[in-house]
Amino acid sequence: MAVDYEWFKGEVYKLTKIDLNAYKEKQMKRRIDTLIGKTECKGYDQYMDLIKKDQTARETFITYLTINVSEFFRNIDQWNLMDKNMVPELIKKFGKNLKIWSAACSTGDEPYTIVMLLSNHVPLNQINIMAWDIDTVALAKARAGVYDAKEVSGVPADLKKKFLTQEGDKWRVSDDVKKRVNFKQADLLREPYPKDYHLIVCRNVLIYFTEEAKDEIFRKYYDSLAPGGVLFIGSTEQIINYKEIGFIRKSSFYYEKPM
Repeated sequence: MAVDYEWFKGEVYKLTKIDLNAYKEKQMKRRIDTLIGKTECKGYDQYMDLIKKDQTARETFITYLTINVSEFFRNIDQWNLMDKNMVPELIKKFGKNLKIWSAACSTGDEPYTIVMLLSNHVPLNQINIMAWDIDTVALAKARAGVYDAKEVSGVPADLKKKFLTQEGDKWRVSDDVKKRVNFKQADLLREPYPKDYHLIVCRNVLIYFTEEAKDEIFRKYYDSLAPGGVLFIGSTEQIINYKEIGFIRKSSFYYEKPM
């Protein structure tokens, strides 16, 4: 049957509950067309049949869709600012039992980075990070905590020595760090958001979303923060209407909910 991308988006939502209407259409359609071109499928209908029947193909599709590009301490200057300024300020306001949410954690690099950084300020047993991602394959890697050399190349030497173990050409995150993160499969566009968080980290994810979807998510993050809490976004992102939402801009990538 002759079908178009609109039909395909509807079928994807029925199958996965992922709403492709929330993503920038030209960019996402191009990615999906490229992926289909790597298979033997002729068009959207055949590809939909494939991902309905084949779990591995379906997981490959979702992983490709969610664009998992991550590494430990990515954009180190931003993490240094967190270490020197943001974390001490948050501890001063809220104490050492900070509520932290890594809202699109991908393969775990980000929440593990947060644990390692926080260990400079707080005993490990007082650190608890909630980490969400839509991609079950990425979450499986996150829970395993095993990475290649490039992914961990940004970890400062002292933290690498303390929290990572080399196993051949791979590096394993220590169990002490892994225990501090609670991973959950969840869709930012559908799941009810938690409340009263002191720090929300969502970096280099929303650039793939439409302006309407981004606005909705940023407003939900604002509601999820405790007064005085901070949202940390990526170097490729900005909140154009942050004042309208209610945020105070602390720096290029940090936005605070007023006390």
